[in-house]
Amino acid sequence: MENHLLKNEGLIQRIALVVLAILISIGLILLGVHRLQLSDPYIRTVLSLQGDAVQGHAIFQMNCAGCHGLEADGRVGPSLRKVADRKSKFHLIHQVISGQTPPMPQFQPTPQEMADLLSYLESL
Repeated sequence: MENHLLKNEGLIQRIALVVLAILISIGLILLGVHRLQLSDPYIRTVLSLQGDAVQGHAIFQMNCAGCHGLEADGRVGPSLRKVADRKSKFHLIHQVISGQTPPMPQFQPTPQEMADLLSYLESL
């Protein structure tokens, strides 16, 4: 019986070490992604600026409303209501400028325009 308990304790310790290693790896990956995000000069600049939601709304109307709807409630593109609750600022910026989600076209606003657009999206 005692031998069986020692085997179980050893197994539990190995599992705990594997779980700890996984958690540390995830933490390091997230730290690396965060550093990578902040190393992009465009993103750093956008995040350093104060956005104007009124200007962002105008930018949205000219560039995004055709697919996302005049009130950002979706048409061809998805609704963007509460999008800031679902996506980080980095992911929103990347979504707008990358063009990696067809049929959404690539859009390269100036850093201030992007800060304004982010401010508007956060207000939805």
